[in-house]
Amino acid sequence: MTDAPVSVVTGANRGIGLETCRQLAALGHQVVLTARDPAKAQAAARRIGPTVHAVRLDVTGAADADALAAELRDRYGRVDVLVNNAAIHYDTWQRVSTADLTVVREATETNLFGPWRLVEALLPLLRESRHARIVNVSSGAGAIADLGPGTPAYSITKLALNGLTKMLARDLAQDRILVNAVCPGWVATDMGGGGGRPVADGAAGVVWAATLPDGGPTGGFFRDKRAIPW
Repeated sequence: MTDAPVSVVTGANRGIGLETCRQLAALGHQVVLTARDPAKAQAAARRIGPTVHAVRLDVTGAADADALAAELRDRYGRVDVLVNNAAIHYDTWQRVSTADLTVVREATETNLFGPWRLVEALLPLLRESRHARIVNVSSGAGAIADLGPGTPAYSITKLALNGLTKMLARDLAQDRILVNAVCPGWVATDMGGGGGRPVADGAAGVVWAATLPDGGPTGGFFRDKRAIPW
């Protein structure tokens, strides 16, 4: 058990997820860094330091989610922060009118059902926290006002993730669990490609939402700590 905040970050062996782990660890959190490849998760955790614990997690698998919940219950007894960061298929090669729906289904399993599954699996542990926070890493590509014909799998699943965020925020308000969606902006990652802003800048907004004070906003969509249109 630990007195430090316990933060779980999915898809965290690189990019926004890894930097989010780094920044949370610097704030004194006990960080659980998860990734599908256990070797990559362990290597990433070692690069940050001893307060980061690596766990294999495929967010598309109910068994993995349940195993993670059991490990966290035994090791920490609670979860204070859940950052749903894992995402796939930034499908710039597709148009919505001709999309390969197999790709869309795959994206849905990770980008929507993954976060949903993790919330359900970890909710008893989040309820054990006095200051629980859920952060869904979303994208302006899923904002209704900005929807275009491209990246259909990614955009539709992020739109759905935003809807899930609002519904969870209302459902969990009685538990005083703050739930928000954060767009990190265009960041220079493997998914975002070159030319974006530093990863640290994108992750800072995620960390802000993960460390909101009691009474902070919930059910919102933010970029750089500011509300943006749905």
